[in-house]
Amino acid sequence: MADFKATRNGYGEALVELGAKNSKIVVLDADLSKSTMTYMFGEKYPQRFFNMGIAEQNLMCSAAGFAAAGYIPFASSFGIFASGRAYEQIRNTICYAKLNVKIGATHGGITVGEDGATHQGLEEIALMRVIPNMCVIVPADFEEAKAATIAASEYDGPVYLRLGRDKVETITDYSKKPFEIGKGLILAEGTDLTIIATGLMSALALRAKAELDAKGISAAVIHLATIKPLDTKLIYEYAKKTGAVLTCEEHQTACGMGSAVCEFLSQNIPTPVKMLGINDTFGESGTPKELLEAYGLTTANIVKMASELNKLKK
Repeated sequence: MADFKATRNGYGEALVELGAKNSKIVVLDADLSKSTMTYMFGEKYPQRFFNMGIAEQNLMCSAAGFAAAGYIPFASSFGIFASGRAYEQIRNTICYAKLNVKIGATHGGITVGEDGATHQGLEEIALMRVIPNMCVIVPADFEEAKAATIAASEYDGPVYLRLGRDKVETITDYSKKPFEIGKGLILAEGTDLTIIATGLMSALALRAKAELDAKGISAAVIHLATIKPLDTKLIYEYAKKTGAVLTCEEHQTACGMGSAVCEFLSQNIPTPVKMLGINDTFGESGTPKELLEAYGLTTANIVKMASELNKLKK
């Protein structure tokens, strides 16, 4: 039976582990620690935990100060507030100086659910990947979120971790290997087309592959946890091998992971592409399941678009 856990929980558990190993780890939160799961670190290491209140700009500037003093700060809030309300501070104070700040941004995407459009960050990948020096990571599941948080602590420079609220299926295993920033994962082989997915969409892409196999369409599935830096070598290899690419993400199709893939392909190996994501609209209130269906982020839609892409290729 599949295991379902939220990526934000993997983040919270990783912080506790890191706190035990490294006294330089500090955690800051914007009065949302029960939601971002940083409260676990706060209970264990209260002297290294700082609730900055609902003041995201101050949160990021304080994190920058800790980094400048030689600490490794993890600054957390909801994705929409971390990336939007504190954008200038992230750009000018953290990234311009390439300070060693890690941003743990939870509640990303449409699956925030009932909180509605104001809390559903659908633009964070776009906002963060365009800033020089920023590394952007979107884990697929609990295990990868935990491994990616540990990897982020060892990475020299700013990192944006996009994490989710809802429980998602576990599809990765890092028990025998570390998470590698900048490396994609081959989840399944195929010859007709390549599905490149990120976040929770990677589990749906795997389910879609089984249905496509039954239709006689052989789809490779690649999970891109790291959106920046992009694994261009892997993308090139599979674009050349299969000749068509479908990108899937819980984010605006404009300027997200799919756009990053298209930017690379268009300049290096022009390839037929279709992009599945949120199409230039805000979210609305509903359960995660209802919203994924309403916005077409489903296994059925991946199968439909992959089938159309396969015909287009031929």
